Amino acid sequence: MKKMYLSVVFLLCGAVLHGQQTPSGKVFRAGAATSNITPKIGTSNNGGMQDITIRSIHDETLARGIVLDDGQTRLAIVVSDLCMISREVLDEAKRRASEVTKIPAANMMMSATHTHSGGTACPVFQSEPDKDYGKFLSARIADAVIRANHNLAPARIGWGVGSEPTQVFNRRWKMKPGTPIINPFGKEDRVKMNPGIGNPNLLEPAGPVDPGLPVVSVQTPAGRPIALLANYSLHYVGGNGPGEVSADYYGMFANRMQQMLGAEGQDPAFVTVMSNGTSGNINNIDFGGKAPDAVLPYEKMRAVANVVAAEAFKVYQNIKYQDWISLSSAQKEISLGVRKPAADELVRAKDIISKAKKPIMTSMEEVYAQETMAMKDYPDQVPLILQAFRIGDLAITAIPCEVFVEIGLDIKQRSPFKPTFSISLANGYNGYLPTPEHHKLGGYETWRAKSSYLEVDASTKITASLFELLDKLEAANH
Repeated sequence: MKKMYLSVVFLLCGAVLHGQQTPSGKVFRAGAATSNITPKIGTSNNGGMQDITIRSIHDETLARGIVLDDGQTRLAIVVSDLCMISREVLDEAKRRASEVTKIPAANMMMSATHTHSGGTACPVFQSEPDKDYGKFLSARIADAVIRANHNLAPARIGWGVGSEPTQVFNRRWKMKPGTPIINPFGKEDRVKMNPGIGNPNLLEPAGPVDPGLPVVSVQTPAGRPIALLANYSLHYVGGNGPGEVSADYYGMFANRMQQMLGAEGQDPAFVTVMSNGTSGNINNIDFGGKAPDAVLPYEKMRAVANVVAAEAFKVYQNIKYQDWISLSSAQKEISLGVRKPAADELVRAKDIISKAKKPIMTSMEEVYAQETMAMKDYPDQVPLILQAFRIGDLAITAIPCEVFVEIGLDIKQRSPFKPTFSISLANGYNGYLPTPEHHKLGGYETWRAKSSYLEVDASTKITASLFELLDKLEAANH
């Protein structure tokens, strides 16, 4: 009898260890892993208006993956240290990862952090992606899912939301009446991006900020950290060495969280993921404040990472965990119009280019003239993937754009799930996403280019579609 009892206990323990459902209840599992996506020295970095040649590697760039499994549904989230990623690269990554793991592609949310010091993964301004790097990225991003799936183990999950208002500032400013703001198309804007600290013509920021810091934590049943997913609406920090590759503050945040949780050198490795929220018009510069002291390369990144990590750690310490939650996802593809140049705009652009010292465009007029010529060959409509994930009572929406903060705040406020947050630059890249009101104000983020081309009402249509997905997830959860 004693022998039989031990055998039953062994079988039950084995079932739990392998994440199988036991007679006592359901089992929640999670796995996490990273995959190195560092580009080759000598290839392209698209962090500026002109292409940058990579000269050295300061810190490795990674694809950071988490897989969650409730016993019926598996979700995969991968955030890569890139400025942005083309849909073609991610579609191939999803195809390969799905083939191996059997996780449906629609259950995979893949995004970029928006570091400006990574490899080029899609065309923007005067940077073109290296074809070999694109193939490499598809394989390595898929590997992040495959490896995380391989690491699935029994887990518990919880979340909380912090606030860190000291590191986010709206970068679009209204200027005093009479201040001329001429854009590269020869027309006048009503706002200026990055107007300069101490500019005497500053009036007020043209929008709000989102200081919210959602933190999702996954642990083993015994409390060993498996993964942490955070989300912060900060464009990026910058300040890297010339031609050097870096994951920016996103990577430094991950390293700092490992230190604070005492999870360095763990096996399997503890994975921290910082995703980009809705930061299309948000950066780390307080234009209304005093000019900061000069800093060394990477010093500002590290300072921001440490401040945000400190707040994330506070949230982490108060998280209440659940042994099991249900998961679901919803996805929709929509088509949106493209703002294409008119005939007179093409004539003007050709004239500017004809007078430029080729092949590199140097002035803003020249850069945007070249962008105008590129936009004439775009289709009239483009497809976009929109997603929503439900993780228990929490929801995540995903948008393939550099999303303005007003949109993210609206989604958080009106979502049927609390909390809800949005991940930008997800499942492709379709440029900036200003609101119609911001289009009227003009400014860099609205200037037509490969980095901003969707129709004026794009944000309204995207938000409406996301609420359809969230309502669908809510209805299915009841």
